[in-house]
Amino acid sequence: MIGSVKGTVAFQAAEYCLIETTGGVGYRVFMPVSQLRTLAAGQTVRVLTYTAVREDAIQLYGFLTQQYYDLFTLLLSVSGVGPKGALGILGAARPEEFYLAVQSRDLKMLTKLPGIGKKTAERMVLELKDKIGTLEGAENDREFAEAVRGNSGSEAVNEAMAALAALGYSNSEILPVLRKIPDYTALKRDELIRKALQLFAKK
Repeated sequence: MIGSVKGTVAFQAAEYCLIETTGGVGYRVFMPVSQLRTLAAGQTVRVLTYTAVREDAIQLYGFLTQQYYDLFTLLLSVSGVGPKGALGILGAARPEEFYLAVQSRDLKMLTKLPGIGKKTAERMVLELKDKIGTLEGAENDREFAEAVRGNSGSEAVNEAMAALAALGYSNSEILPVLRKIPDYTALKRDELIRKALQLFAKK
């Protein structure tokens, strides 16, 4: 199994790039679209790789960070999610956004991901909710996941979140915005809503 590839980006396509090593070997590596866009021809890169073996092909999937690699392998553990599906998800959402959506049971956000219907989203929550707590990026959002479940300890926060959700915002959109508000747990509901709406307006 090839664990990583280091070399020069020789060619880029819509879903993959060709990385040529100093030994003259070129590896076709499929990557999330969001990470492919950060690369340029002639750039020296090191990507963490996952080797997918099928009856008719051996394909490499690459990631610029350990966090993306870890989530990719985690997604493969979900029934019905294959390498291409997992890659599509990583191209549409950052790992921390995905972790937060699962922790907060945000089916609205999950069903916006490519190839994810309601049943698959529900299966993701069921199969992953107990696995992501120890992964990098998930621990930092634990307090927000608790808030979604009404366990934040602040009635004002829970009421503000409910009001923002009624306006059409998803939990995965609301929580990062609340995190940007200084001392958000000490504020009253109306003030939280006002400040959150101001931050949404700036996006």
